[in-house]
Amino acid sequence: MEKIKAIIVDDENHARILLRGMLNTFCPEVEVVGESGDLPNGVKAIRKLKPDLIFLDIEMPGHSGLELLEFFDEEEINFSVVFTTAYHQYAVKAFKLSALDYLLKPISPQDLEEAVKRFNRERRGQRQQYEHLKEMLQPTAPRSIAVPIGTGFKFLPVDSIMYIKADSSYTEIAMMDGERIVASRTLKNFEDVLCEDERFMRTHKSYIVNIAFVRELVKTDGGFLVMEDKEQISVTQEKMKELIDRNAVIKR
Repeated sequence: MEKIKAIIVDDENHARILLRGMLNTFCPEVEVVGESGDLPNGVKAIRKLKPDLIFLDIEMPGHSGLELLEFFDEEEINFSVVFTTAYHQYAVKAFKLSALDYLLKPISPQDLEEAVKRFNRERRGQRQQYEHLKEMLQPTAPRSIAVPIGTGFKFLPVDSIMYIKADSSYTEIAMMDGERIVASRTLKNFEDVLCEDERFMRTHKSYIVNIAFVRELVKTDGGFLVMEDKEQISVTQEKMKELIDRNAVIKR
């Protein structure tokens, strides 16, 4: 099997040593061809050594790892990035829906092995997904979310999402223009990212709704919502009370 050439970029020497050792032990198909303690030298190493895969710390002095692709033109990006991060929780939620991979420190061998397997399955350029992640890492509600579809990703404006319906380990996203998108993410993944925005609420084990698109709340027959597209969505008694208490059931 052809070796996967990798570079580790992390300002902490012990973190680089630990990751190199874990790769040697658990991912022998990965050959670490270079290391760097800061982003500028990491960029130089990438240009010189042309790796397939970069393990990149986000929080480093001088330059954030999120600035990496700003040093490269589109045609130069023929590598993939796995972030190694101890970033705070809201950032980890952003990664769940993004097209990029991450390893949360302290890194577990199982997570590392799975990241390398995903790289082998999905080798791809990542500029668009990367720029989207930078937006999502801002401490404000994201304006769009990256949703995996087939072999790529679709970027959906949050304002245009009417509701999201669970279907086993998949979800169906209903957009205001009538489009329906099936995504290989669980409803919990979407809840973690979207429900910090006061417009979104998980009304039932199978639904998340954008309350801006709620047309009617019906208390009979166990209670349900009528959406803009006339879809009837289940709502628990607890969530119904919350909707009423928040004065959420209003027309835009």
